[in-house]
Amino acid sequence: MRSSMEPQLSPVALTDLRPTQMTVGLIEVERKRHGWRARLASDGPEFLGTHMIPVVIGPKQVPWMIDNHHLARALFDEGVKHVLVSVVARLDRLDRTAFLTFMDNRNWLHPFDAKGVRQHYDDIPRKLSKMADDPYRSIAGAVRRAGGYAKDLTPYSEFLWADFFRHRIDAKLIGKDIDKAVTKALALAHAPQANHLPGWCGSS
Repeated sequence: MRSSMEPQLSPVALTDLRPTQMTVGLIEVERKRHGWRARLASDGPEFLGTHMIPVVIGPKQVPWMIDNHHLARALFDEGVKHVLVSVVARLDRLDRTAFLTFMDNRNWLHPFDAKGVRQHYDDIPRKLSKMADDPYRSIAGAVRRAGGYAKDLTPYSEFLWADFFRHRIDAKLIGKDIDKAVTKALALAHAPQANHLPGWCGSS
């Protein structure tokens, strides 16, 4: 098994990448789609060459992506066919059960649905296009960009923030007034109740 990032310069089809999470924030995906369209003519190929998708090679040589799901989904929705990947680990010698257990213990899986409820490994979608929308993940991304908390290396840290907001902001508000929901979430992010979350930068 390799533990260092190993760039794979041969293109990999986006349709071949296996997600390791069940949801994305579709508002976040749309934001990245807009960004891609804005830069496509000027530096699209360069962007793809410097934004490799980190993957773990699993049984049957299947590449499981462990980050950048929103970017990958945005590129897929925009009609991009292939991306470059960085191989973080090769676990193709493991059987499926051992592989999924190892991935979960390394926090390389996030089998939680759009309500934040843990599901069976088999419920993780096999394709990028099948990931469901979690609007609270979009709120979490917007709050981080607005300075509500710092970017953190903790795996799936923005899902932890999403779940924090899930229990404090009504989903109807997100659908009705996303800006008002983000403003409310910003205030919550700086509150002491959030000081256990990665990247918290409020005041004690």
